[in-house]
Amino acid sequence: MSRAETAVRSPRPLRTLGLLRSELTTTFRRWRTLALLGVLAAVPVLIGAAVRIETSDGSPAGPGDGGEGPAFVAQITNNGLFLVFTALAVTLPFFLPMAVGVIAGDAIAGEAHAGTLRYLLVAPAGRTRLLLTKYAATVAFCLAATFVVAVSALAVGALLFPLGDLTTISGTRIGFTEGLGRALLIALVVALSLTGLAALGLFVSTLTNSGIAAMAATVGLLITVQILDQIPQLHAVQPYLFSHYWLSFADLVRDPVHWDDLVRNLQVQALYTAVFGSAAWARFTTKDITA
Repeated sequence: MSRAETAVRSPRPLRTLGLLRSELTTTFRRWRTLALLGVLAAVPVLIGAAVRIETSDGSPAGPGDGGEGPAFVAQITNNGLFLVFTALAVTLPFFLPMAVGVIAGDAIAGEAHAGTLRYLLVAPAGRTRLLLTKYAATVAFCLAATFVVAVSALAVGALLFPLGDLTTISGTRIGFTEGLGRALLIALVVALSLTGLAALGLFVSTLTNSGIAAMAATVGLLITVQILDQIPQLHAVQPYLFSHYWLSFADLVRDPVHWDDLVRNLQVQALYTAVFGSAAWARFTTKDITA
């Protein structure tokens, strides 16, 4: 049974859940999605293996002054939990957002290119409901991709390095259970940090009928924003770029936790979601899909 037929026959209260379930199934069964998740899962394996090989040769693991992601590398040999923080810091600037850009960019444009968008809208799903479902599926991918990295890193860290009490950036020690809780919270914060990009990619996806063009444009915007965030002369606008506070998750490894940049990050993501979500809705509800 097609997604359109399922939406027609389902009772109204279940229609949205049915559409979301169908969208999630379609998204996570695609070979492209599985390949992206596989690549992301491999990153912690490569980092862990590299650190293990380097330390077995008697060389230092790397700088460790604390504060930002790669500096966590020096702590991995003492506690495998730091591999979670390191893997997220390494994948967040490009690998994770690129994967999200691919999924978000293809959300509407891919359906239009395949010719299935018209059939989806034949059912009484409605354009607004369909758009919200597409965004929800993209956010679900943000969560899945982030937790794939975190779980892979935790497994590799436990296999190759000792686990135990965690020494925070502030120099204090917390128990392993609390450290694991903070690692899970960091993964959630990283996933939420990608929601603004997801909304931007969804908006781009409504502008074209080519999935490849939408994916390329979204990734191109990601790279452009990352470059702008590194130019000192643009310091006045950088706090409003969706990537500016991405690495603020390192503040969750402090004791006490510094919440200021974490809150700003979530506020920026909410702003991008509201602005580009509204723009996507305005474009999609007036989009001609008869061609």
